[in-house]
Amino acid sequence: MYLYFIIAFVATLVLTVIAERILIPILKSVKMGQKILDIGPRWHKSKEGTPTMGGLGFIISATVVFIVMLVIILVRNENANVWRLCITFGFALLCGAIGFIDDYAKFFKKQNEGLSAGQKYLLQLIAAGIYLFFMSWKGNLTTVLYFPFIDSGLDLGIFYYVFAVILITGVVNSVNLTDGIDGLAASITAIVGAFFAVIAFTYSLEDTAILSALTIGSCVGFLVYNFYPARVFMGDTGSLFLGGIAVGLAFLINQPLIIVIAGIVYILETLSVMLQVASFKLTGKRIFKMSPIHHHFEMCGWSELKIVGVFSLVTAIFSFIAYWGLV
Repeated sequence: MYLYFIIAFVATLVLTVIAERILIPILKSVKMGQKILDIGPRWHKSKEGTPTMGGLGFIISATVVFIVMLVIILVRNENANVWRLCITFGFALLCGAIGFIDDYAKFFKKQNEGLSAGQKYLLQLIAAGIYLFFMSWKGNLTTVLYFPFIDSGLDLGIFYYVFAVILITGVVNSVNLTDGIDGLAASITAIVGAFFAVIAFTYSLEDTAILSALTIGSCVGFLVYNFYPARVFMGDTGSLFLGGIAVGLAFLINQPLIIVIAGIVYILETLSVMLQVASFKLTGKRIFKMSPIHHHFEMCGWSELKIVGVFSLVTAIFSFIAYWGLV
């Protein structure tokens, strides 16, 4: 299992670095430059024109490595749950496809906002439904909701699927919201991937180890070009893919609630937006200088590097807490 993890991680990292190096000039040539809305921090205007949709690079790389690892597992007749692995990675690809459609609408169809929020959420609901259907059919999905820190669970029956859809779409969109400054989403998701890798090693979960290796390799390889100052952005193509793989890892270990702890930054980003909107509608006043919350800290004078560093540290601390809650 350890060898598979190392092979998958290194291969994905190297392929991602190569793929992005090839992809960036192509994105520039077709004028896939990021458009910066006027509602954002004024200094973000300097980022306008930076190639986006770079998530394609690590998605393609991860897919190639995934296929190779799958063939190795099948040839060697390993004990990994191939169905659960394929269904989970397939769901991440579906999420990435939704992001691709959104990015395509923004840049090639000249629709500045891309898909509407309703259209995007409907597609995510469909993707979540497909994922849960196949996980129930072939992936041994349980309807028992297990709680970290206490050795017990609650069988929700059919209501588990309602909970699952809400959590899945919530996390996927939360990762998308987190992708607002250079290197943030990739850094956070790399740490979340590392958390799941440790869980995989602790409980000898080969499928989880492989998927977490793909996640870490994709993020670290992408950070070569996305760390401040970014030379490419992942776009919705990349952020929705990472959201799908992050929440998929939680379901893969039958501990969906654990992503709320390990991925605390994702949750705080979404909560900040919800609180901001609710406060403004109810009182006419804003709680934060800007939301999501990483922009609030920007407006307070924090550099992008400081925000990424602090948010990454918070993620690492809460990942440790999450691990403690499972062992």
